[in-house]
Amino acid sequence: MEKTHDAVWKNCLQIIKDNINYQSFKTWFEPIVPLKLENNILTIQVPSQFFYEWLEEHFITLIKKTIRKEIGKEGRLEYSIIVDNSFNNAAPMTIKLPTSNKNATQNQAVNMPVNINQDSSKEIPNPFIIPGLRKIKVQSQLIDSYNFDNFVEGDCNRLARSAGWAVAENPGKTAFNPLFLYSSVGLGKTHLAHAIGIQVKNNFPEKIVLYLSAEQFMSQYTDSVRNNNQNDFIHFYQMIDVLLIDDIQFMGGKEKTQDVFFHLFNHLHQKGKQLVITSDKSPAEMQGFEPRILSRFKWGLAADLQVPDLETRIAIMQKRLYNDGIEITDDVIEYLAYSITTNVRELEGALVSILAQSSLNKKAITIDLAKQMIDKYVKNNSREISIDFIQKIVCDYFGIPVDQIHSKTRKREIVQARQIAMYFSKIMTKSSLAHIGLHCGNKDHATVLHACRTVKNLIDTDKKFKGYVDELENKIKI
Repeated sequence: MEKTHDAVWKNCLQIIKDNINYQSFKTWFEPIVPLKLENNILTIQVPSQFFYEWLEEHFITLIKKTIRKEIGKEGRLEYSIIVDNSFNNAAPMTIKLPTSNKNATQNQAVNMPVNINQDSSKEIPNPFIIPGLRKIKVQSQLIDSYNFDNFVEGDCNRLARSAGWAVAENPGKTAFNPLFLYSSVGLGKTHLAHAIGIQVKNNFPEKIVLYLSAEQFMSQYTDSVRNNNQNDFIHFYQMIDVLLIDDIQFMGGKEKTQDVFFHLFNHLHQKGKQLVITSDKSPAEMQGFEPRILSRFKWGLAADLQVPDLETRIAIMQKRLYNDGIEITDDVIEYLAYSITTNVRELEGALVSILAQSSLNKKAITIDLAKQMIDKYVKNNSREISIDFIQKIVCDYFGIPVDQIHSKTRKREIVQARQIAMYFSKIMTKSSLAHIGLHCGNKDHATVLHACRTVKNLIDTDKKFKGYVDELENKIKI
């Protein structure tokens, strides 16, 4: 008696059920429907591309052995994959992919009725499609104030900001998919990710946008495994139109989470959905990630956000103060910008501390108050001494404007201040001589060397000058 596809698959399921745990069987095998058996080829229908890829990755060896046991050595398996278009009110379609070639060209899509319990009027239920789930309001978790209007553009972030704007104007349709943003902490990548999501919602209210941290994603996945509802987890993320994942580096070393994310990434990318990912390192520098995931991070654009220059730091504070309706004198703003150079988040935190101190103690916001607060704040946060900060301290000490150091004037007091600033920049920063010269009036490295020798000679021969240098060194190190 010739075997039917139903009988063969039923026997296969009995073997498979004995070799995997109950929940895996219920999740990944119960939804499968056998379609036909022709020429030793069993065709089974699965609910989605993601479902097919998961089977191929995790259970294909078991499936192949089982098929060959039931059909013979010539037994083969083909998948019929439902391409779900229910959101567009279209009927499901299927494509066929042989197990021997994941990259097989899709056959022409056709409507495929499926026999379930011998009733051809029914279609296979998709376990990832929960009736009415599309209507559930997904909380985007976006912070309204982290928008493009409040994102200060500078040379340090122009590429990332421009790419983010392009993505927000046309999500999923640009070459920047995924958009991979990376930088050290506190330089604005989280702000930019939120800004992209907010702009997408402004432009396309119907799109589902979700921002979350990698740690939230991992926690949700762990909960889904614990509660045996991975299907709901997977389907939820398949619904998203624009997915923004922050601090992806925390997925390093988490193999199972990476595996799920890999398949979700593929699904969203293939569907033309937009992915925005942030990290504290570039894809080339990341550790603990599978090569296949790192290669996908490089599919679109990887853009870094660098440490903002002085002008950008001043503009960031001016924007913040303007939004809060607060007025502070320029000298206080400049002092903050000179004092905190490597982290925008710390810069804004210091500004908030000064405002709080002024309000609680009913003190005017003066340069003296700023110095008191910054001395404490910077000391507690291990400030990295910068060329800008050194120049500010030196110029304040001698009572000259900072811009004079950058000028071509040959006035004795200006030249001396410039040389002292170069001297301290050489011994207190990691900057090269050329970099120091560039930031001290666009001088060359030879000029910086000459300045350092001059200062050393004066320290050895002029007690008054040595007193100046000692006082300045204490001010800079405090």
